[in-house]
Amino acid sequence: MSEVPVLEDDLTRDQFLGGRIVLQQPKKGYRAGIDAVFLAASIPCEPGQSVFEGGMGVGTAALCLAARVPGVHIAGIERSPLYAQVARHNIAANGEEARVHLIEGDIKELTRNPDGRFPPVASFDHVFANPPYHVRERTTASPSGSKSEAHSMPAGDLDLWIKMLAAMARPRGTLTLVQRPEELPGLLKALESRAGDIRVAPLFPRAGMPASLVIIQAIKGSRAGLRLLPGMILHGDGHGFTEEAEAVLRHGAAFPLR
Repeated sequence: MSEVPVLEDDLTRDQFLGGRIVLQQPKKGYRAGIDAVFLAASIPCEPGQSVFEGGMGVGTAALCLAARVPGVHIAGIERSPLYAQVARHNIAANGEEARVHLIEGDIKELTRNPDGRFPPVASFDHVFANPPYHVRERTTASPSGSKSEAHSMPAGDLDLWIKMLAAMARPRGTLTLVQRPEELPGLLKALESRAGDIRVAPLFPRAGMPASLVIIQAIKGSRAGLRLLPGMILHGDGHGFTEEAEAVLRHGAAFPLR
């Protein structure tokens, strides 16, 4: 894939996990936030295991996971040449080239693997993704093409994402995603017949408010039922995060769903 020009003035330098991770990301378009950190915190992996990420973006979730779990090996796919280029820089800048590997390509091609660049199917202990949050036909397009692509997908693509991710996981491997609550019915339908023992953990902006995000985790090939977990409240009475959220976002604590 060809490199695309990226100017320093078009990028910001941001810290995650209390400064353990420092990365660049475009000023405009999709920008990583707490969803990527919580997603990484929820992966139940152990040192020496392999993990696959669909849609790596600038590498935020993968690098947060690598920082939390020493010895884990992560491969990810990213279709945007711009984000792939920035991700490669971030991986190198954080000293994780030996453990975090980016493949530039389209997640829709994973199982077909037309040119042999992608890993074999059913070869990862865990898979995870932060799929676009909205169905494109139900949203107003963003003026930024990269942001529109990152935040929305055509109708039917969510099922295809789940199909591809499930294919990459070993039997009894975990599939973990972060999504907006309104997309939960589509996610559960897409997981049907592919995975079970589904855990849903809501993230609430404040006590008494509806959830703004949900973390969904399932076991490939399981037929166990769904569990709705207590989740977490992100903000207290003031503007700061709760102690529990601070532990995940600043100190690299896990957010276990099982």
